[in-house]
Amino acid sequence: MMYGYDGGWTWLMMPVWFVLMGVTVWLVLRLVRSSPPDAPQQGSQPVERETPEEIIDRRFATGEIDGETYSAARERLKESQADRATKVSNRS
Repeated sequence: MMYGYDGGWTWLMMPVWFVLMGVTVWLVLRLVRSSPPDAPQQGSQPVERETPEEIIDRRFATGEIDGETYSAARERLKESQADRATKVSNRS
């Protein structure tokens, strides 16, 4: 008989179990939170994103940017869209 002596395994295994449980909880939380924030949830309506033009219009309307910055940004958007259209037509 060992008379209550277990060789210290109880005290050694308790921290191991605490670590194992902590890692399990951490993994579950990480997996639950890993879905992208933009991903639509089941039963929800799809999220419509603002176009670059809408963003610039909204920022101008709220006073975040002035008229000069607004005009310059709109002009750059037109140029970049024209460049993209040219690249797409050249690929065909």
